[in-house]
Amino acid sequence: QVQLVESGGGLVQPGGSLTLSCAASGSMFSISTIGWYRQAPGKQRDMVARITSDSIANYADFVKGRFTISRDNIKNTVYLQMNSLKPEDTAVYYCNTPIGVTLTHWGQGTQVTVSS
Repeated sequence: QVQLVESGGGLVQPGGSLTLSCAASGSMFSISTIGWYRQAPGKQRDMVARITSDSIANYADFVKGRFTISRDNIKNTVYLQMNSLKPEDTAVYYCNTPIGVTLTHWGQGTQVTVSS
């Protein structure tokens, strides 16, 4: 079982950058795929990026070239570096494991607001 807590959100101007952190507890972290997801008001929750236990990453088309997912298995943390932010990136961002997604177990997330 992996417990996850998101942090690092905030208000940023268009074109700016933010780095989100997903801190994990539990012995299974290093072998777990971890994904970042986001949900804007009135919209469905979408996968943003995902990283496997051996650091293979994949991205949604709408963030390719702008966002980078990484993990530090010593610190039990997954990061999402977000560059060239756009107003449409405004959403609550969540991290989760595939099992957590299937069981619809979500944390509180972290709010990202891109606005001038």
